[in-house]
Amino acid sequence: MPHQEAIFTVDSSEGLCQILMEKVPLWISFVLATSIGFCNGDEDFVKDGEYIKIKRSTFGVLIIFAVMVITLIIAFMRYLRKKSKADESIDSTRSSQDNKGHGEVINRWSGLYKFSTGEIEKAINYANSKIYLGSGSAGQVYQGVLPSGQLVAIKHIHKSAMSGSFMREVEGLSKVRHPNLVCLFGYCDDGGDQYLVYEYCANGNLAQNLLRSDSVLSWPARVKILRDCASVLRFLHTHPDGCIVHRDIKLTNILLTESMEPKLSDFGLAKMLQMEETKVFTDVRGTIGYMDPEYITHSKLTCASDIYSFGVVALQLLSGRKVIELDTVARDSLTKKAKDVVSGKKPLDEFIDPRVREEVNIEDFVLILKIAVLCVAHSSVGRPTIKDVFEEMDRALRNTNSKVIT
Repeated sequence: MPHQEAIFTVDSSEGLCQILMEKVPLWISFVLATSIGFCNGDEDFVKDGEYIKIKRSTFGVLIIFAVMVITLIIAFMRYLRKKSKADESIDSTRSSQDNKGHGEVINRWSGLYKFSTGEIEKAINYANSKIYLGSGSAGQVYQGVLPSGQLVAIKHIHKSAMSGSFMREVEGLSKVRHPNLVCLFGYCDDGGDQYLVYEYCANGNLAQNLLRSDSVLSWPARVKILRDCASVLRFLHTHPDGCIVHRDIKLTNILLTESMEPKLSDFGLAKMLQMEETKVFTDVRGTIGYMDPEYITHSKLTCASDIYSFGVVALQLLSGRKVIELDTVARDSLTKKAKDVVSGKKPLDEFIDPRVREEVNIEDFVLILKIAVLCVAHSSVGRPTIKDVFEEMDRALRNTNSKVIT
């Protein structure tokens, strides 16, 4: 049915308004007729050929009636809008009351689940005994099970480290996400106890896997672990907010999932250098055997401090040497031997882990050894950037994979 315009005219001689019938939609004619009385033969409406004549007084009533209807509709809509805002305000107040006591934590770490102490204790004691996994920079780590049946790792923060380590680790891992960073699911800050709840890495840490007597960490797996660790370091060092220095890269802080994917863990000592900072002088923390000599001597922390630690890890994977924790003598012996091999003073064969000698691709081994030696340069000036390190590790992995396929 085509739409038609209503055309109103006024007959001043008879005091009537006229509506051209053929220009009026049928529904308007129907409303006018039934609401005023046309159907009952009321004289307010008079049909005259193509027009409906309406008394001016009646027409005025129609206008007033229309204005009243529109006013009521507007008032009703405003009422609904105010009611909706009031409901939102009530919900907001209730939410604020529910979160009372959490304070700033809820706003900062809204993406994390806040566990209660009861939930943590139930998760840790699921087998009626605690299963100890190890220790981090600020606490002991236990295996736990959530109500869903998911395995998790739960770190109980030492009371002496609560104020600093807990804040750094939660803030750090709630802001950054990477496939090779251990995932933080939630935290507990309740009744003086603090816990961190992480994803569970079924194959333990890299130190355990490197030194296992019942199995050998294959050469391709070692190369992939180094490439993936370089990838996550590149991500941290080039973070938009500034370079994030991990400060504690070592074999025991590189966890392995069931599929042997490496995950860098323990952000308890991490520190972010702002965009304008290339170095910062701070208290010396970390594991002495992996620490940058410049950092130890001058307390000067830079992105290159992580590069040094990565170099020590790489040399350990190449040689299969035991874990270096608090032994600078063992570290210096390892780095000196590597430098002697690169310079030709000692044969390459002396540095290759005998357990993987048969599967090592010499070209890739030498490539990784050379970049690792550069990483452990005594001065940070002589160390490569993480971008260069990643590119070399990625090239070595591609070469290794191509050899395995062929």
